[in-house]
Amino acid sequence: MKISKIIAVCLLIASNVVAQKKPNIIYIICDDLGYGDVQALNPERGKILTPKIDAFAKEGMTFTDAHSASSVCTPSRYAVLTGRYAWRSRLQEGVLNGDEAIPLIAENLETVPSMLKKVGYKTAAIGKWHLGFSFLDESGKEYDLYAGKKVLDIPVGAHVPNGPITRGFDSYIGFHHAASINTIIKNDRVVDHMEPVKMLKLLTDNATEFINKEAKSEAPFFMYLALNSPHSPVVPSENWKGKSGMGDYADFVMETDDAVGQVLKALKDNGLDENTLVFFTSDNGCSFPVAKGGKLEKEFGHYPSANFRGSKSDIWEGGHRIPFIVRWTGNIEANSVNDKLICQTSLLSTVAEVTGAAISEKTGVDSYSILPMLKNKKAKTDYNLVVHHSIQGKFSIRNKKWKLELTPGSGGWSSPNDNKARKENLPEIQLYNMKKDEEETTNVYKKHARVVKRLTAKLKHIVENGRTTSGASQSNDVAVDIFKTADTGEAAVD
Repeated sequence: MKISKIIAVCLLIASNVVAQKKPNIIYIICDDLGYGDVQALNPERGKILTPKIDAFAKEGMTFTDAHSASSVCTPSRYAVLTGRYAWRSRLQEGVLNGDEAIPLIAENLETVPSMLKKVGYKTAAIGKWHLGFSFLDESGKEYDLYAGKKVLDIPVGAHVPNGPITRGFDSYIGFHHAASINTIIKNDRVVDHMEPVKMLKLLTDNATEFINKEAKSEAPFFMYLALNSPHSPVVPSENWKGKSGMGDYADFVMETDDAVGQVLKALKDNGLDENTLVFFTSDNGCSFPVAKGGKLEKEFGHYPSANFRGSKSDIWEGGHRIPFIVRWTGNIEANSVNDKLICQTSLLSTVAEVTGAAISEKTGVDSYSILPMLKNKKAKTDYNLVVHHSIQGKFSIRNKKWKLELTPGSGGWSSPNDNKARKENLPEIQLYNMKKDEEETTNVYKKHARVVKRLTAKLKHIVENGRTTSGASQSNDVAVDIFKTADTGEAAVD
């Protein structure tokens, strides 16, 4: 390239950075990536190589006590985009079934993208949705997704009238959920069908193309990149199959790491890395059965949940303690570690504070801004309380060092599940001192009756008040039973 052209390109990049006063925002959310699957978070017992994510951690702030709002997919994604716990909605356990046509996010509920659009952001969703939408034929009749237990391929051209572009996003490309991963939707139409093995590349390519395109614009952008990996189907591409030497799941984690690296490289190549606030995380913990976690631990010494008890679906830490790394060059201390308690509901209020977007009393009722923590890891904050929720809808509340669990077992798939725990005559309440016992090995509820009473009262208030944050009381969409006295049995599987 001639010197004059190089200078012209540099001037273009510089002018774009100056013009974009508000930072671009990217939220990368993996699917079922365990806390221990990132080597930087699990250096002693993490054997899968994740060099791109590890390098990213050195450039930003790593949170070691960050949590998804649920231990399964749909409710955690709802919470990310709305700043509201999903148990305030009609979804009281499990995930949305694939044939759920009514969106979980109500049309009148403010979302992160709809809020950011009001302050000039271009908004794009790429990847998995799993928050409910319908498929209609030319006559407006809804397609039945299921024939027996098999999920059908929806015909190309089918209309999606209530998808992501009706919930604040200017554009969308991706798929609904894992069982229909081969049906590709663009904006509000089914546009193609493809093999699941090609999905991660499709999402990565669209993300980098979006960055390349928007680098030429003066308007800032928000990109919600919801990767399909390493969730089932576990399908590492041919270039990555066998790379780890530990099986397909580990290969898929490595390919996921590379996809993240490609997105970060696109930012750097376009001169946007210093003016982009990037979040990297997962929707919940590792799915132990899918990852063949027992084999990973015994044969290779890799622990997907690190030293934490449980995995995806559970009320225990392995279900919802997730990787959470944030980079914003010049604003967040590089290679820093923050051990403060946070939840993914924080996105809405955090980016509102960053961009100056207004929030009404009805918006982000469970969302606290973590911007003070990002700017100063020692910053004092009132944010010291998080509500956890398992696949069976079991509740837990964490307040500073104490964690109260209103269930006798895992609340999910891990042993002992609740039924087995009751057969073993385990108590209906678990209380752990997370400062001394983050592995949740010793239930101390009998020794600390006052703590149990106080945290139970706090949880009841949070539920009844319709919000965790300060402000006028709000209404939940349905009645919420924190003790699950009307247990409905098995929840939908994610």
